[in-house]
Amino acid sequence: MKTLTAILIGAGDRGARAYAPYALAYPNELKIVGVAEPGLERRKKIQVKHDIPSQNCFESWEEVLNLDQKIANIAIICTLDRFHFKPTMRALELGYHVLLEKPMSPNPLECIAMEQAARKFNCQLTIGHVLRYTEFWSTIKKIIANGEIGEVVSLQLNENVEVMHMSHSFVRGNWNNKEKSSPMILQKSCHDMDIISFVMGKECKNISSYGSLMHFKGENAPTGAPQRCLDGCPAELECPFHAGRYYLGEGRGWAKKFTEDYTNEGIIKALQDTPYGKCVYRSDNNVVDHQVVNMEFEDGATATFSMCGFTREQTRIVQIMGTKGEIRGNMEENSISIYNFHTKHETVIKFDSPIGGHGGGDNGIMRTFLREIQFGNTTDSVSSTSASVRSHLMAFAAEDSRLNKGKSINIDEYYQRLLENINV
Repeated sequence: MKTLTAILIGAGDRGARAYAPYALAYPNELKIVGVAEPGLERRKKIQVKHDIPSQNCFESWEEVLNLDQKIANIAIICTLDRFHFKPTMRALELGYHVLLEKPMSPNPLECIAMEQAARKFNCQLTIGHVLRYTEFWSTIKKIIANGEIGEVVSLQLNENVEVMHMSHSFVRGNWNNKEKSSPMILQKSCHDMDIISFVMGKECKNISSYGSLMHFKGENAPTGAPQRCLDGCPAELECPFHAGRYYLGEGRGWAKKFTEDYTNEGIIKALQDTPYGKCVYRSDNNVVDHQVVNMEFEDGATATFSMCGFTREQTRIVQIMGTKGEIRGNMEENSISIYNFHTKHETVIKFDSPIGGHGGGDNGIMRTFLREIQFGNTTDSVSSTSASVRSHLMAFAAEDSRLNKGKSINIDEYYQRLLENINV
């Protein structure tokens, strides 16, 4: 492989901590040569870490993508959800290969338009569905594809968000309000819609969903709770979500997500100034804290998905039932078991500890993305953009169903309606 170059657009958690470090670990494969980030401290950190010349450091994506010529082979785009579309379309037009953080966009028409633009300009567009690239899920897919459990009849997947992760990211954090970011089923669980389709290896035809915001709302606030936890909350010692106790204690690691000053004083100041210091019952959050989705696939197989914020651990637990056997797996334990109905034998696979985030998926997607740029890609590859669009449409349809009291939605009909409006 030759060394490819990239510009990083958006140096937040995913850009700076998930994707860009690959260039430091494998400098023979990738070099970050430019950054566009409005936050001065974040921009400087990336500049120093990757030895980026000052002339290639920008405050906005418009500056770098409006230059007279490309300055790299690749654009890694990790802006907030609602700011994915324009830089991606411009980068593709200029001939950049694009690694785009999920979700593609909160607008289904924009998702389709990005896929069409990648095809038009003959550029690689890979979406950050990092679970596809983990040893855990790729092994499950191979087992199913090899027919080891026969025909898949039904799949069950539970996404255990973990209660403090729920409070941090989806009650106080950037993804707490679907009008400002995207619905929970799209922002958090488009991973799950995607991985279900990926391992099943067939198209979902019909989908329905239920869910709501049950707990994190005003009527559940403790009596006398102020707007901010540090303003003297009477429930400080009883509430697990008290910002001061949590972020200065066991949740200190999460504080890195919202402050560059990691001292006690720095964290306290951030809790006084940012949404992370707000009472979880007095935030502007409106995304669901639990949701279930029912799916029917093209051969009649079914799948159920359950996302819940009220779990003690952050993991995904899967059970796949076939005509010849069954697969069970737990991502937190990083192991799967395969049971054969005929022999009554159980095979347990325990994977080595993954390197990198998302069970090794962050490194895996970078490695695959770079190789597919140099050696080619096919429509059925692990990085297929059309597959990503299809799984996004599943999430959009599930949210529409949830808002319409669980009405069943046909994905093909839903897609056709969108295509009719693509140029509107």
